[in-house]
Amino acid sequence: MNVVAKTARLWQLRQILWTLVLRDLKIRYARSWLGYVWTVLDPLAMSTIYFIVFVGIFHRGDVGHKPYFLFLVIGLLGWQFFSAAITDASRALLMEAKLVRSTNLPREIWVVRVIIAKGIEYLLSLPVLAAFAVAYGVQGKVDFNWRLLYFPLGMIMEFVLLIGCGLLLAPVTALVTDTQRVIRIFLRMAFYFTPIVYAVQKVPKEWEKFLWANPLTGVLELMRAGFFSEKVRWESVWVGLVVTVVILVAGVWSFGRLERAVLKEI
Repeated sequence: MNVVAKTARLWQLRQILWTLVLRDLKIRYARSWLGYVWTVLDPLAMSTIYFIVFVGIFHRGDVGHKPYFLFLVIGLLGWQFFSAAITDASRALLMEAKLVRSTNLPREIWVVRVIIAKGIEYLLSLPVLAAFAVAYGVQGKVDFNWRLLYFPLGMIMEFVLLIGCGLLLAPVTALVTDTQRVIRIFLRMAFYFTPIVYAVQKVPKEWEKFLWANPLTGVLELMRAGFFSEKVRWESVWVGLVVTVVILVAGVWSFGRLERAVLKEI
């Protein structure tokens, strides 16, 4: 089955998919006193730390756009969505092994439901971003512009990227559990290879093209475009879009090829 056929099949099962997503969210917050607060607490804490280090200690707030704290919040919220989704999606088949084996549902649904759940958590964090943006806007420190329309495009691009990565990693992790350790190392490295605490415009020219290969570079360019006056590096967006499509196709193909082996393993 190709990407279109698989998407159509999942759409037919959207009620079941939504039920699984709600179950995931309820389980996540069932025993948590702070609940929703945890969705934004980590990125806000990390934004504060990086702001203190770069602005307060080294006086290098120029590594990103100004206001630098807002620049950090946008990047770290987007990164949290990516990091959490990759971590949980890679374990999706192992965590639901009994249901994966015993139900007739398309096995991709167990991966997709994780990405959707993390996407909802990301959406719930956006009011905090909006509050900071409005606060800076009142002070005249934010250059709001029509490019805010790019923000949802960045979200869609990241969502599609995560679907592809999840479909690639879930069956491999089910077959080789050491993959989870590799993913943790990869995420640590990818954090610094992604323009989260720095702007791609501030990177030396000889390194800039390496960042274009990271699709999150284009994602963050789209998300930040409506808040700052700096020009969008469209090269990073187009390259990132191509990489995203390639990863999605590769994920769908590899998931189909490894599905039988996974069922035997789990």
